[in-house]
Amino acid sequence: MAALQGPFPRPHAVLLPGHRPPRKLPLRTRVRAAVVLWTTAALVAGLALTGCEYTYDDGWRPAQDVTAAPSATRAEPNSDWWRDDPVDEARLDDWLEQSQMGAGLEVVHRGYGLLQALEVHSGATAVLPEGTYVLALVCRSQRRVNFTVRNDDATLVNLSLRCGSRRENVIYLSDESALTFRVEAQSAANFAYRIIHG
Repeated sequence: MAALQGPFPRPHAVLLPGHRPPRKLPLRTRVRAAVVLWTTAALVAGLALTGCEYTYDDGWRPAQDVTAAPSATRAEPNSDWWRDDPVDEARLDDWLEQSQMGAGLEVVHRGYGLLQALEVHSGATAVLPEGTYVLALVCRSQRRVNFTVRNDDATLVNLSLRCGSRRENVIYLSDESALTFRVEAQSAANFAYRIIHG
């Protein structure tokens, strides 16, 4: 016996001879058809857009009579690299002024100079009274410079300073004492330190 398809006719509906009610497709078939239609539409749109090209004209044109610059065979060193090279004795005072380590402040003690590679500088202050002091350190070298500051009892500062910036430390002396300085450099370097009463 053949299976009935489509909805049952309403009880009071009159069917005309030769007329069949519309046939309804299963849900699975309708979903597949929708997926195929969407995929086809997406492919057609993608292929249509593939041939498009976007151009933008901002009005700029290179000059017609300018010749191209010759290609460089060797890269020039960055100018910033040389700013940390130490200066000679003749320009040392200018460097101190630029780094704000000159003689303009009420300085209790100051030391500066030029060190060769692996050279060590030693210095000492007179006996300083009890109180608070500000120690400023600065250097100019391609490598770090080591600063060590001690009093009679302890090491107050032990610092490997990266050159190019000034470092300030606050030191408190509970008793009067002298400070000793030791500056070491692995390569040629300018150094400066100063103490002002805080």
